[in-house]
Amino acid sequence: MSMTYPLVRAAVLLVGVTLTPIPTEAFTPMPSSLTRILGSRATGNGNGNGNGTGTRRGRPRKFGRPSRAVTLTLPEDVIASLQAIDTDLSRAVVRAMEPLAPREPASPAELASYGNRSVILVPPSRVLRERTGVELVPLSDGRALISMDDRHSIPKLELQLTDALSDPMLDRDNRELFEALVAILRTARQDDLVEVRQQQIIILQRRGAAEAV
Repeated sequence: MSMTYPLVRAAVLLVGVTLTPIPTEAFTPMPSSLTRILGSRATGNGNGNGNGTGTRRGRPRKFGRPSRAVTLTLPEDVIASLQAIDTDLSRAVVRAMEPLAPREPASPAELASYGNRSVILVPPSRVLRERTGVELVPLSDGRALISMDDRHSIPKLELQLTDALSDPMLDRDNRELFEALVAILRTARQDDLVEVRQQQIIILQRRGAAEAV
């Protein structure tokens, strides 16, 4: 009996970027500038003093940014609703509030972390697909992962993006996206403490169905 396996592609993965693990199912958006993220990777104890004496002592930061304890009195139904989001009430409050909080303008390409790894998230772009041949795997928040098959490589992708930037017909939105991607890949490539990998992901494609654009 023959067996059919799903199509396996490779996603761009940056390894060695030390970031706070996220407690939720979604990726946590990070600044698009890799330099800002890597600034404290191995130069201090994680609390910003940069003395290089080892790892951060005590409990790790829950949110990866300055926080403080507060006392709240909430109705039982609100507590139940928050616990449906996350059993940790503080994380549930943050997750519930983040969509409402004003945000700085997002970079066209952003790093998102899980554990000590990061992936690149981009907006859906037909031009990116057509110019480079990559696949964009959509996420629930409207952004997408970059996926490549074994015919592609990360150096080839960086070269394609750089070549596309020399085209005066490239529109402004895609030019900003391509510039952000090139900046991430170049910075990662030039940093000795970061390894850029192509990680396989599994894609199941319906036979005979039109491919989404």
